[in-house]
Amino acid sequence: MCARLPDEEKHGTPWVMIETPRLILRPHVLDDYNGLCAMFGDPDFYRLSGLTPQSPEEVWHRLLRYMGHWTAFGWGLFAAIEKDTGRFVGDTGLADFHRGLGPDFDLSPEAAWAITPACQGRGYALEAVRAAHDWFDATHPQRTVCIIDPSNTPSQKVAAALGYTAFADATYKGHKVTQFERYL
Repeated sequence: MCARLPDEEKHGTPWVMIETPRLILRPHVLDDYNGLCAMFGDPDFYRLSGLTPQSPEEVWHRLLRYMGHWTAFGWGLFAAIEKDTGRFVGDTGLADFHRGLGPDFDLSPEAAWAITPACQGRGYALEAVRAAHDWFDATHPQRTVCIIDPSNTPSQKVAAALGYTAFADATYKGHKVTQFERYL
């Protein structure tokens, strides 16, 4: 179930809320900072990539970037919140990150998803990513892309379930990644 509440905005940000059987997806708010710090600061979160944990400052910049997407584009990443507990599970959505990977990648909205280590392996990623894509497909239908570390089999499975196919290999910040694309 997706609801856009046109008269309700949070700090000038369009407020979109999506409900799935177990999750609520909504644009990030400042109160998500601690959940994001816990996730992006956890070394276990990076076990399937060569990346390293982020500092609180880097996470703060990430949160502001997430919030800014909604103001600039009317779409962005959602915080994924567990309905039953209110616990921060992770985030998902689409963004314009300007990664510098070339026009075949950078000119399309980029899908992203991240689930806290404590919530991985429960199907939350596919549930959240599918709901975010369903909303995006209905409101902004177009080709989308994503990058995934070649060793991250769980994320590759999520991408495949949504119809993404690999189209190129690249190096991003010194790490090998596979570029995926999805057409409606």
